[in-house]
Amino acid sequence: MGRRGDPVLGGPGQRRRPVVTVAAPPQAPAAAPALGRRSRVLLLAAVAACAACGLVYELALLTLSASLTGGGITETSLIVAGFVAALGLGALAAKPLLSRAAPSFVAVEVALGLVGGVSAAALYVAFTFLGSSTWVLVLATAAIGMLVGAEVPLLMTLLQTGRDTDAADTGKVLANLNAADYAGALIGGLAWPFLLLPAAGLIRGTALTGMVNLVAAAVAALFLLRGHLKPVARAAAMLALLLAAALLGTLLVRASDIETTSRQRLYPDPVVYAQRSQYQEIIVTERSGDVRLYLDGDLQFSSRDEHRYTETLVYPALARDPQRVLILGGGDGLAAREVLRQDGIREIVQVELDPAVLDLANTRLRDLNGGALEDDRVQVVTDDAFRWLRERPGDGFDAVIVDLPDPDTPTLGRMYSTEFYGLVGAALNPGGLMVVQSGSPYSTPDAYWRTVSTVESVGLGVTPYHAYVPSFGDWGYVLAQSGPPPALELSPSAAPRRFLDEATLAASAVFSLDRQRRDLEPSTLDRPRIVDDMRRGYER
Repeated sequence: MGRRGDPVLGGPGQRRRPVVTVAAPPQAPAAAPALGRRSRVLLLAAVAACAACGLVYELALLTLSASLTGGGITETSLIVAGFVAALGLGALAAKPLLSRAAPSFVAVEVALGLVGGVSAAALYVAFTFLGSSTWVLVLATAAIGMLVGAEVPLLMTLLQTGRDTDAADTGKVLANLNAADYAGALIGGLAWPFLLLPAAGLIRGTALTGMVNLVAAAVAALFLLRGHLKPVARAAAMLALLLAAALLGTLLVRASDIETTSRQRLYPDPVVYAQRSQYQEIIVTERSGDVRLYLDGDLQFSSRDEHRYTETLVYPALARDPQRVLILGGGDGLAAREVLRQDGIREIVQVELDPAVLDLANTRLRDLNGGALEDDRVQVVTDDAFRWLRERPGDGFDAVIVDLPDPDTPTLGRMYSTEFYGLVGAALNPGGLMVVQSGSPYSTPDAYWRTVSTVESVGLGVTPYHAYVPSFGDWGYVLAQSGPPPALELSPSAAPRRFLDEATLAASAVFSLDRQRRDLEPSTLDRPRIVDDMRRGYER
């Protein structure tokens, strides 16, 4: 008998084996293609643009802090440290998004362009309604910082997608990414103070920066990352980009209306002039003939009673009939106006930091100052008073009038320091007098008496005095000279005055029992104590 062989499928009289069909393994989704060399270069250019935008947003927050809250050490530190911390949080928050790096990057850029672009307008409006709330700046810092921080890990993932890389290649990618990031930061750091802020202002400047962010996102979505985005994702990205661009475009068109409406809420009288210079916000209001000048929100004078302030500041320093007078600050020209009325004045050197204030003095404020800064005897110097004193050319002065804004920021605090008054004292000729506007001995007594102590700390004899100025309240001054405390007196040849006479001046040296002298440590560059005094505000 023959051997029974293996059953053959379909053979006669044999059982059929079940047919087993082996399914092919499912195909893995196609991996995202690696970026070509040109695309990587263009993506790094987008990185630089985004980095520039990120730094502009941070600088805009610092500028807003200076304008809205005084920009003290606390606020500046919160913004800088908060921004850096938010960068780290944003990088961590981006980890779940790395598997979808392309759409996530586009979404982050759209969000950053929108949030950063409207930040200045939103914070400006919020300030007019809520006041100088530091927490608003902190929240804005956190939001923008986290979005900026999410960019780097997403970009790092995109640059390495589809590439067979080792540690060395990864290091090169990171080096290129950091180089582009830091180069962009440099561009943003230069663009904000030299281009965007002076040409466009806070609101338009940040809105234009937001537009740059949106353009970078659009280029990435439509060209560089096209192979990494599904059609639905590209369509969604373009819709978001169009909506964000429309919002920022509207903001650019209506920026002036928003700023004007918000600003007017901060001032009791109609705003007739507004400008943001390189250094400060300059506002002039007018109602019923009363012209008022504000710098960064602080009242500088009211035309109804500025003669009280100006005469009390100027004429005690002119008691010895000086010929050569130095005025530090006082860019409105009011102090120079009174000095020019004194017989025997041969030369005035007027040192003012902000050319925009000088332009205002020679135009809108010209009727108030009588064109003083255009007088042939006045030499106008546009410079920082501290720097100018250190490099001071020429001879000394018979009188120095220090008419600077209150020291409520570190920048101004240096002008109320031992180091500064040492330079001022060195500029005095023998027998010369110096006078310093010193704030309110009633509202901010520590700041006032700190100024007295600081002037005295450089070896000058000091005579504190004060006068009532309705717009300011009780206002203080310090008269000083090399030697013993100078007497408060008027020159026999002093020009006619509206407020100050011998009896009023003599009475100004008397302080009430609740505002007697306080012996305080001087304010220095290392320890600007006077800034803290000002920030404590009103004291009973």
